[in-house]
Amino acid sequence: MGKLALMFPGQGSQYVGMGKDLFLTSSGQKAFDLAGEVLGRPFLELIENGPEEELQQTANTQPAILLVSVTAWLQLQEAGVEPDYVVGHSLGEYSAHVAAGSLSLAEALRIVRRRGELMQKAVPTGGGMAAILGLSAEKVEEACQRASKLGVVAPANFNCPGQVVISGEMPAVTAAMEAAKELGAKRAVPLVVSGPFHSALMKKAGEELLQVLADVRWNPLRCPVIANVDAREVVASERIVPSLVAQVSGPVRWEQSIRHLLDLGVDTFVECGPGKVLTGLVKKIAPNVNLLRVENAESLEKSLAYLKESR
Repeated sequence: MGKLALMFPGQGSQYVGMGKDLFLTSSGQKAFDLAGEVLGRPFLELIENGPEEELQQTANTQPAILLVSVTAWLQLQEAGVEPDYVVGHSLGEYSAHVAAGSLSLAEALRIVRRRGELMQKAVPTGGGMAAILGLSAEKVEEACQRASKLGVVAPANFNCPGQVVISGEMPAVTAAMEAAKELGAKRAVPLVVSGPFHSALMKKAGEELLQVLADVRWNPLRCPVIANVDAREVVASERIVPSLVAQVSGPVRWEQSIRHLLDLGVDTFVECGPGKVLTGLVKKIAPNVNLLRVENAESLEKSLAYLKESR
């Protein structure tokens, strides 16, 4: 029997009303109430009713997605589902640490609220991101090198074959988009984001985040977390902080992380939290694996029925 990995989404998967029926379960209600204590009632109102513009602010989006993702995982845990590995995309790495037991939900909510504030604050004017579609990772790197005389630009997310997101100073990002098209990219699409995330321009945010993470009590991990920064297992607590700090200004190696999990014998992936971005990416990386989701009561039921039968 193959192994099981849980995946946790990052920023961009949020929507008003997410997690609604998961919060009605007893563990969901507890998580919801705890989030209210840590971040205040208005934060909970925002998840339930919006306004959307406010939910989209990085300092709100990050704890909101984390709360819904962890609540989804709690449903699986209650049903006796134990993952072999956990992995998260950017912000999702914090949800993964909660699932691995290295971090409490209350601490995670505090950290990612602060992380969102620091990332927002560190955003230089004139930074942005773009998705390069239909071009190999090597060629995307080449396009960034060609454009780097105009400023900072580098790959930020290696998402799946033919989808690499770049990040940096806008003149350089624009030039890299042009260079990518010359090198054969099908499309180069500017992304609606509030800053050049996962680029060297976020180094200051990473340094400030270090102060926050250094004060946290990290518990021993119950299962390995695959780190974005090097697509390898984090099993020792002392590796957690360096990998999360490096992640702020380094690329998310998502495709490499999934390939590493396949090498470790994973054949079933469950996306816990809002949306299905990660499910879509894994389909492109490994079309033959079993893909499940827990986003609401219906998808939870389906996933539990499948896991019961197959494991």
